[in-house]
Amino acid sequence: MLDDMPALRDAFEAYRGAAIAAGVAWPDPPDADGGPPPPLVYRLFDVDHVAEQLIWLRSQGWDPSPVLPEGGGILPWPTDAQESLDSLSFSFATPFPWRHQLPLFHFGDMVYTFVLAGDREGEIWRYEFRPDTWDSMRAATSLAALFTQWTKAIGAGVVRYGRYVHWLQVAGDVQDPFDALLVRSPDLDPFAFPISVPYAHEPLLRERQCECGVDMDSIYRPECHKELLDAIDATLASLGR
Repeated sequence: MLDDMPALRDAFEAYRGAAIAAGVAWPDPPDADGGPPPPLVYRLFDVDHVAEQLIWLRSQGWDPSPVLPEGGGILPWPTDAQESLDSLSFSFATPFPWRHQLPLFHFGDMVYTFVLAGDREGEIWRYEFRPDTWDSMRAATSLAALFTQWTKAIGAGVVRYGRYVHWLQVAGDVQDPFDALLVRSPDLDPFAFPISVPYAHEPLLRERQCECGVDMDSIYRPECHKELLDAIDATLASLGR
């Protein structure tokens, strides 16, 4: 869903304050609002508008250093159609058209997207770039919900600044961060965090996918990934790329 702007501002500032207090270097945001997205965004993702929440978020003084959990950061507005659509190459079986999402945050081999249109506009979805993971799912119902989860995790001590990696780590003291979240902070949503879901917790993963409307029949079809890759190629061809 799309957050009310005051709620989004409060959630973002709460996260930013918690991250800085934990040790993250993050400059003050600029005074000027961010400009509009480039025309490529509308053509690439087949939409006629971009939410003000997304435009505002991009204007908030993002530092090149990693300021999000697990060394993550914000992605710039797309300038390369191939690169942008390739980052959606694992977004199969979603309950919305696969093109109606913009890659927003990157976390190594994982990307979080912002849904741009439809009744799920404003939701945050996550995809991991690993073969045979089949883990398309919603990370949060909105940007504010996502930042709130991260802020609570810092307060609970399960997300901490790493002395050696110099970014916020999710349960960096254990081999299974996902399980640590479940045990140490059961009130948090472990799927909001950019960490892999271990095979032992596959039932929780499938339950989450069902809850957020993933097409479970498609998930188990071997050809579903190839169909998405073919659709990406066709889209690039239609854009003259």
